[in-house]
Amino acid sequence: MDTEKLGQSRFLNLLFRPGGRSMESRLRHWLFDPHKTLAGADLGAGQTVLEVGCGTGFFTLPAAEMIGGSGRLIAMDPLSDFVDRVRDKIRAAGLCQVEVVRRDALRTGLPADSIDVALLFGVVPFPTLPLDRLLPEMHRVLKPNGTMALWLFPTTAGVPRAVLRSGLFTALGRKNGVYRYRKADAPGRTR
Repeated sequence: MDTEKLGQSRFLNLLFRPGGRSMESRLRHWLFDPHKTLAGADLGAGQTVLEVGCGTGFFTLPAAEMIGGSGRLIAMDPLSDFVDRVRDKIRAAGLCQVEVVRRDALRTGLPADSIDVALLFGVVPFPTLPLDRLLPEMHRVLKPNGTMALWLFPTTAGVPRAVLRSGLFTALGRKNGVYRYRKADAPGRTR
């Protein structure tokens, strides 16, 4: 399945448009304070962060605030409507440290060992992001000692166990509903 081609589909963009509106609702902000949730990922100033599945930017702007102007945030989504909307928000906010890209998270195109924190908030479990392909790509792009933060909604669906079974990550704990993992050495690789 070519997620990037699907992301350009007029039908899919129209189909997900109502969901995009609900992602920006006041009720969602009230129920799921993005700053509180992001605090569970332990973001800090100057980090390079990859946000997988940025959607309409619910977590993007708060994450950009947390990493500050010395950080870098790559917000990624396959849907062109969402990417355009987030780009508009980033421009309006004057955030120079954020790059918004329309790309498939299974093939990020990012250099190996280039990301401090990978955020996967509300994107797994999802059929177009199979963990057996997503986890190796997240492992590849994370720096040694890089972390991956998962916020699973509406269900965990066994994802935390699957992450550990992959052998690519070790558990760091859970805070504010966010599961954190550190990149482990890949089999056959030493630091």
